[in-house]
Parts: sequence; C-alpha cells; structure tokens
Amino acid sequence: MPKMKTRKAAAKRYSFTGTGKVRYKKQGLRHILTKKSTKRKRNLRKTGILSEAETAKAKKLMPYG
Repeated sequence: MPKMKTRKAAAKRYSFTGTGKVRYKKQGLRHILTKKSTKRKRNLRKTGILSEAETAKAKKLMPYG
C-alpha cells in the first residue's frame, strides 16, 4: 500500500505539540495595524490551539504529523 500524502497547505499552517494538540498562528496581524490596540496585537502574536473537532480534521490532512 502506498504512503499517504500530506496536504502541504495544512502542513504550512499547523504544527503538533508533544501531547498531540494542534498549534496555529492567529490571523489579523498582517496589515491595518494602526487601528488595533497594543493589547490586541500582543495577544495575536501568541499561537492558538485548535479545538478537539478541528484537531480531528487537521490530523486527517496531516497523517504523519
């Protein structure tokens, strides 16, 4: 049986933690930053953790992740 292919778009967006959770970079920090507060921009720098339902979808896209 051939190897399963990883969806490269998903591999570029998500990474797995040691415990199996999925990390992602939050959106909204690319442009139009002047109207966003400093606190909001600081919190957008942190990585987000996907919910359990979304984690299951991400693991299907990245079988070897």
